[in-house]
Amino acid sequence: MQKTKSKIKIYGDAVLRKKAKPVVKITPDHSEILSRMAKTMYEDSGIGLAAPQIGISSQLIVVDIGEGLYKLINPKIVKKEGVQAITEGCLSVPGVCIKVKRSKKVWVEAKDENNKPVKIEAKDLFACVLQHEIDHLKGKLIIDYASFLEKIRIKRKLSALGSKLKTAELQL
Repeated sequence: MQKTKSKIKIYGDAVLRKKAKPVVKITPDHSEILSRMAKTMYEDSGIGLAAPQIGISSQLIVVDIGEGLYKLINPKIVKKEGVQAITEGCLSVPGVCIKVKRSKKVWVEAKDENNKPVKIEAKDLFACVLQHEIDHLKGKLIIDYASFLEKIRIKRKLSALGSKLKTAELQL
């Protein structure tokens, strides 16, 4: 079966600001959604994607920083260590990059698509991407980390993204 790519929701879409619901019972539908998310992430040259970014308010993320694909359900950060600052982009906020301070190392617990427990110890970029995608599940975006000056710098871009969304909605 050919997995179709999903359309990525852009800044201004309300689903990006909602807290995603935990998955209570893992079904084959979740597996299909995770596969569609992975296809979308790869085709849009991303290294992580959360379900709200394709309009699904469920705690599902996919991550691949070049070391293999992780499909995670209900991921939770259980421990953090250290600090790093990496300039991040986001498929839902195209054209905007923000320097974000995050933990250098994280321990994440989740379930996989077969309902098996997954424990991950991640550092550096992998830790950053996991934190970024888990933020999406909380309705948090990279722009929330922007300094006052960065917010001024990106204001026009964000305005343009919001206008694009409104235009797209009018055409529906």
